[in-house]
Amino acid sequence: MRVLVVEDDQALGLFLKKGLMFEGHAVDWVSDGEAALEQAAENPPDLMVLDLSLPRRDGTEVLEEMHRCFPETSVLVLTGRSQVEERVRCLNSGADDCLLKPFSFHELSARCRAILRRCGRSTDSTLRFGDVEMNRLERKVTRNGTAVELTVKEFALLEFLMRRRGQTCGRGELLQGVWSMPCDSSTNVVDVYINYLRRKLAAAGPEESGSGSMIETVRGEGYRLSVSDEPRKKMPKNAVLATDLSVAMAQGA
Repeated sequence: MRVLVVEDDQALGLFLKKGLMFEGHAVDWVSDGEAALEQAAENPPDLMVLDLSLPRRDGTEVLEEMHRCFPETSVLVLTGRSQVEERVRCLNSGADDCLLKPFSFHELSARCRAILRRCGRSTDSTLRFGDVEMNRLERKVTRNGTAVELTVKEFALLEFLMRRRGQTCGRGELLQGVWSMPCDSSTNVVDVYINYLRRKLAAAGPEESGSGSMIETVRGEGYRLSVSDEPRKKMPKNAVLATDLSVAMAQGA
């Protein structure tokens, strides 16, 4: 999912961004309320992690504006204000949940998943395509039962493609979703990482799958997981013999 972290403490903001990116999310970070609303208007996130004490525009104002203009975006409020009344006010203003500072990152991550479940968004821990299986919680990938060792970005790229199986993903879409970069960036990082993925998946693929590549290039558009490379069922030997016999009988006739 796409997450927007709004936190004026630089150390905490960068920590949250890196932690959520490590879990495979596309994450942006801004440090004031005005920038948060500008970013949301330009590219609405699935989830906003919002600190209440912000410069330029208070977090409470941002929360109310998000609830009014972007009701599809879920909001997890971070606050050091311990009064129960303050948290109640946030929930009444449109927050999906509140987390009191200081907090554990594991708790924040679990609350994010809970919010998405309540909103009906997919939080399945396991994704499958053909003979490839991805466990998103344990961050493990196997192909045909063989472990595939991936870097954080390779994992995020494969997850993005697996979530959109059969759909073509443009380079700009991948840049935004995986690297949080502008879609018009002049970089070949997508092509480079696609090649990394292809080689690693091919190395773990069965011999009968040919090149072993699941990732198809759609010329002029981008990349997609190829349905034609899903696992092929082996024909039993007796079925092959029966086929040969029927052909021979037909030729004899």
